[in-house]
Amino acid sequence: MTLTRTYQKKVFILTYSFFRNKEDALDLVQETFLRLYQKIDSFRPGHNFEAWLLQIAKNLCIDQYRRESGRRRELERDKPVEEMNIPDLKAEGGEEARDLKEILTRCVAKLAERQRLIFIMRHYNQLKNEEIAQTLGISVGTVKSLHFKAVQNLRAHMSPYLGWET
Repeated sequence: MTLTRTYQKKVFILTYSFFRNKEDALDLVQETFLRLYQKIDSFRPGHNFEAWLLQIAKNLCIDQYRRESGRRRELERDKPVEEMNIPDLKAEGGEEARDLKEILTRCVAKLAERQRLIFIMRHYNQLKNEEIAQTLGISVGTVKSLHFKAVQNLRAHMSPYLGWET
């Protein structure tokens, strides 16, 4: 119980940063602590417990993401063309914003795992570098470096879509 109270918020921040959905994040927090109690014997004394716990949470998030993306592809494959969410090219107004958001989402997905995680935690979850560092068990300098690389890589990934010079 004490372990749960001590680390619940950090695990939630990590899981929420993956899915940006409170219910999914809470389910994964619960799953993380269940897995912790199942695997506690494999923890090696003298190692960073918090980092080990957050690695369990991160692995569960990755597994969940893979399951969901596979399910989404399967659902899209089974849908008739008329039911697919294809943007209307003739529509005026919101298509540019929708397209830009879609481009950003695709480009963020192309980032290396740690860069993507830090970018999402910083820009989607509005966490400060110190909070990210503490949650992931890394230094603030590493957070800054990975964020800088993420922004550079995003700029490179997005430039063909937006006509930017790299």
